Formats: sequence, C-alpha cells, structure tokens
Amino acid sequence: MRLYECGTLVPGCTWHTRADEDAEVVRRAVEHMKSAHGETTIRENMIDNIKARIRDEATAA
Repeated sequence: MRLYECGTLVPGCTWHTRADEDAEVVRRAVEHMKSAHGETTIRENMIDNIKARIRDEATAA
C-alpha cells in the first residue's frame, strides 16, 4: 500500500491517502490540492513534489 501525507508538502495539513498504485495516490492528492487548498492550476513541479513524498505504508511508520 502506498501512502501520501499532505502535511509533508503543505505544513499543518493532516489529510492523507492510501492506494495500491502511485497514480491513484497522485490523482487523489491533486483533487485534494484543488478542493482543500484552492489550487486551480496543478503544475508539473507540484506533481513531482507529490510523487517524491509517496512512501510505502509499511516503511512510513
């Protein structure tokens, strides 16, 4: 299971998501950035920053 914690990118945010595939984690994270943080344009560097913070859940603890 892959894990992304938004607080690693946006300090203070407690939102997180888990999925089997990185692509699904990124999709959910992008939707969260739009709905919770008001992002209207998702730039390539934002996607790269999200991908860089995805971890295996077993090693994240």
